[in-house]
Amino acid sequence: MTLIQKLGIAYAVMFFAVVGIGYVPAFNDANGYLFGLFSLQWYDDLLHAFSGVWALAAAIVSHRASVLYFRLFGSVYLFDGVLGLVTGSGCLDGGIFIDGFRSLNDVELPTRFFANLPHLAIGGIAVLIGFWLAGRIRETYAPA
Repeated sequence: MTLIQKLGIAYAVMFFAVVGIGYVPAFNDANGYLFGLFSLQWYDDLLHAFSGVWALAAAIVSHRASVLYFRLFGSVYLFDGVLGLVTGSGCLDGGIFIDGFRSLNDVELPTRFFANLPHLAIGGIAVLIGFWLAGRIRETYAPA
């Protein structure tokens, strides 16, 4: 198993933990906001669970499938984080289509930043893994 595949398994574990944490009362405030920043709905849990299943499946299948996962997944998640930071609405939850552009008066800048930080970080690291690290470490593997 290559390093990229192991990182795929780590991403799967992380996403399964994200889904689980949402159901732990200690991590939710009185209004049901996770870490006091965002409300996760069933479709958010579904998206996170799917992201974890995809990461795990890619890691099991091959090095090439894992690289593809990190490139595609990372690009989409990073785009969602940047879009959320700039417009106040993301694309993965349909917010940009439902709410459109939100003014800074709707959501203050620090809250907007911290609400989008997970997708910026997770997507950004995935892009680095898929495009930079995968190209840098020419590990030996059997092509899928």
